[in-house]
Amino acid sequence: MRYRLTFIVGLAVGYVLGTKAGRERYEQLRKSARQVAQNPAVRNTAESAAQQGRQFADKAYHVVSDKVGDRMPDSVAQRVRSLRERNGSGPDDWGTSNT
Repeated sequence: MRYRLTFIVGLAVGYVLGTKAGRERYEQLRKSARQVAQNPAVRNTAESAAQQGRQFADKAYHVVSDKVGDRMPDSVAQRVRSLRERNGSGPDDWGTSNT
């Protein structure tokens, strides 16, 4: 899915940069993109995808931590602990628009 989205974005950028329609067409495309981005359904879908991604990452973290456990060198374990303490232990708000 990521590659498809990257391709579509690249296609849109190429079209905008290569078009002979000029600034007027660029403004139309920009307005359309803004409307799509501000659509509540699109925002909710993006937030839900971000939340699911965080949940899957959290599950993966716990699975890996359980499997690696004692085999991780102390220096790596200390570095991970220090990063977690520095970033805070609460849930992050990455990917949320708080709407």
